[in-house]
Amino acid sequence: MAKRGNSIIKGVEISEIITLLNKAYADEWLAYYQYFIEGKVVKGIMKDAAIAELTQHAADELRHANMVADRILQLGGTPLLSPQNWFTHTNCGYETPTDFDVVAILEDAIKGEQCAISVYSELAELTKDKDIVTYNIVSEILADEVEHEEDLQALHDDISEFVESIKGKL
Repeated sequence: MAKRGNSIIKGVEISEIITLLNKAYADEWLAYYQYFIEGKVVKGIMKDAAIAELTQHAADELRHANMVADRILQLGGTPLLSPQNWFTHTNCGYETPTDFDVVAILEDAIKGEQCAISVYSELAELTKDKDIVTYNIVSEILADEVEHEEDLQALHDDISEFVESIKGKL
């Protein structure tokens, strides 16, 4: 544990930050897998665009898990060591894909991003002016999650509008 580095944290318990970061860590691993597997099973119109988006987001979630794990370690904690613990510590859960249609997959992904935005917004609020290092990390991740939601929603809307226009011509 970095003694001088942790001495700059004021007004919030380090143990609370570690607990919340471990919950976010669980979310990131589950999000990584969700995007990974959805990119494999997705079907339907414009699936190639969805696969590209899901694959990129999976890589980003894995990068986020690494960032969060590094911060947990800097604070003197230990990242969750067992994948089973991801399910008991998650904020956002894991939705097993059952409908492989591209629109349904994108809707599930959007819900996941909205949850992540809420989680990182709360972490940013908690650490603002109290733990600048954690605040900067969660702010960077939050910006990515907002961008992910925007990308997924735009793709969802494009596909939905295209399908509706085809139905209108039939």
